[in-house]
Amino acid sequence: MTLLLAACSSTTAIDDAIPAQLRLATYNTSLYSDESGGLIRTLEGDSSHARKIAAVLQQVRPDLVLLNEFDYDAGHRAADLFQQRYLAVAQPGGGEPLHYPYRYLAPVNTGVQSGLDLDNNGEIGGSGRNRGNDAWGYGLHPGQYGMLVLSRYPIDESAVRTFQLLKWSALPGAQRPVDPDMGTSFWNDATWSQLRLSSKSHWDVPVRTPLGTVHMLASHPTPPVFDGKEKRNAARNHDELRLWKEYLDGGDKPWLCDDQGRCGGLGRDARFVILGDLNNDPVDGDGRHDAILELLEHPRVLRFPTPRSEGAEETGAVYAEKGIIRRGAAQHATGDFGPRSGTMRLDYVLPSTGFGHLGSGVFWPANDSPEAKIADGSDHHLVWVDVH
Repeated sequence: MTLLLAACSSTTAIDDAIPAQLRLATYNTSLYSDESGGLIRTLEGDSSHARKIAAVLQQVRPDLVLLNEFDYDAGHRAADLFQQRYLAVAQPGGGEPLHYPYRYLAPVNTGVQSGLDLDNNGEIGGSGRNRGNDAWGYGLHPGQYGMLVLSRYPIDESAVRTFQLLKWSALPGAQRPVDPDMGTSFWNDATWSQLRLSSKSHWDVPVRTPLGTVHMLASHPTPPVFDGKEKRNAARNHDELRLWKEYLDGGDKPWLCDDQGRCGGLGRDARFVILGDLNNDPVDGDGRHDAILELLEHPRVLRFPTPRSEGAEETGAVYAEKGIIRRGAAQHATGDFGPRSGTMRLDYVLPSTGFGHLGSGVFWPANDSPEAKIADGSDHHLVWVDVH
């Protein structure tokens, strides 16, 4: 008995000596439906898609994670179902059940009709997939492509800031799209003055962790494609990214007001992590790359080795053989976007200075590994970074 007690005491001392650390992650889950309530109905059944997403999360086991493309519903029914029926059940290829006692989700702009002709096709709303073009953010119903934050640690909900309603025109130097054939603004002044900057929303979600309060800066900017010669989505993606730069820069910003009426950027001493499918590769694809480069090189963002994976390197090599050549390192890609686009780095976890980097990666296993069977639940792959 004495030896057993000594062993337990020694183990406790070792555990206490281990410094606190956090695993931060982002994952575009593709858990959305084109129909209102569709994700709820899917999760009420037995979704192989959701089981794969849950299995990846069980493997990686992040402490704080942002899920992109998780449909929002006001009753939080989809989030409840995902936790109870998928994360809390050991999944094939996954790991032990996973429970997040804290979460944050809120309305987004996708699918919320603007009442304006935003695509300039001569009608408001429209039918079929075209009706999504006149929503504040492209979507076929309110909440489509929403966001969900899951956390092991308490969220300070009273201090959460959301920027769903911030006007695009409020951003200094906003890239107002121009019709190149006409040489005039794509939108008239009345429409431009009403447009919202965020295609979903921008959230600052403070979490009380063992390392102190960490501000999760969550967003999912619009893809810089699916537009016309005016490149309105490319301009919006650029400016959605630039909003985070402005938020970090400090200084007097009376225009930078959240949905609760509080103005100004993030405190100079605050620790943060920028998370999300930011839809902009540093060198490849159609995005205006200066916006993502400004974030990667921001003086408040930690410098560390770019997350990588074997699966990305293998897949990039296959596309290269077919003639899709990328300037960026193949192993840094975070998603496979098909034969027209190939692989790109679109998903980011960017901790602030003040953290120490311990490791990072992309959950994109080699094609011949057992884990590859759960990695195809989405065209994106989970990105994680460990800090202390």
